[in-house]
Amino acid sequence: MGETQTINLMGIEMPAGKDPASVYRRIQMMEQLTERSMTIPGINYDVGMDAIVGLIPVVGDIFGVAMGAYIVWEARNLGMSKWHMSRMIGNVAVDGVIGFVPLVGDVADFAFRSNSRNLKIVKNYLSKHHPHVTVVDR
Repeated sequence: MGETQTINLMGIEMPAGKDPASVYRRIQMMEQLTERSMTIPGINYDVGMDAIVGLIPVVGDIFGVAMGAYIVWEARNLGMSKWHMSRMIGNVAVDGVIGFVPLVGDVADFAFRSNSRNLKIVKNYLSKHHPHVTVVDR
């Protein structure tokens, strides 16, 4: 009766609702894909598609900004304040601008995780404005 609607996106079940829990889960899944989907052997450091695809000049940086913009677009469904949204947009913009600088941008993709920063902003917002949403770290 209270089942959450899901969609299958490339073999991954994602919540389809506009409720805060579904929105958060989609943001969390995108953050994991872009920032922590693989581990570098030997040094045990998590990286994601943003850092890997970011090694491709221009196209990789556009991909990173697009994925970050998707997270911001999803977060707007939560009714976050302009201040929160501005911070999130700023994180994506900094990541994008630095990403376009050859070599420096590639190193920065490993260190400046804008999507992880934005996930933290969303988590803090949910804990204050939607405390009924269970935020589970994976």
